[in-house]
Amino acid sequence: MNNVTKTIPEFNSKIKRVIITEDEIKAAVAKVGKEISDGYDGRPILLVSILKGAFVFMADILRAITVPCEVGFMCAKSYYSNSTVSAGAVKITMDLDQDISNYHVIIVEDIVDTGRTLRDVVNLLKARNPLSLRVLTLLDKPSRRKVEFTADISLFTIPDYFVIGYGLDCGEFYRNLPYIAEYNEEKGE
Repeated sequence: MNNVTKTIPEFNSKIKRVIITEDEIKAAVAKVGKEISDGYDGRPILLVSILKGAFVFMADILRAITVPCEVGFMCAKSYYSNSTVSAGAVKITMDLDQDISNYHVIIVEDIVDTGRTLRDVVNLLKARNPLSLRVLTLLDKPSRRKVEFTADISLFTIPDYFVIGYGLDCGEFYRNLPYIAEYNEEKGE
């Protein structure tokens, strides 16, 4: 029996509790989509998703925006592979392949935890002279901040829980949950 087969029966037992429901997420996404549409109408928008965790959030935000916009993707890692432990250093493993100087850039992120990843991504993109640059995050966990960083828009502020669902994972599992849940660390992976 391989590791995936062993993990599947334990999948639901590791969901401690739902902390943000699917309906709460949908309502917040609709509200922010309208704000972006109203605020950027007629302006060139580039949404930049930080992979992998933000891809579900990005897809929903994109569908909630009613004005033309483009998308780009980056991958920035600050966690060791298949781990809940931060490596500290941020590594850009996939960069944008377009000139952003003619866009109002909105970075779409899943969670601001230590702040290191977004600080480094923001600094990298600011150096490329976008028309403006803002950060939109689904979740903000200010109690874990290691560097000075505040997102421009945060949908939800959460305590220091290890969370899964709606794109966020543990060992690459749980991204498909339609809500945000606290991971049951006592049961481990």
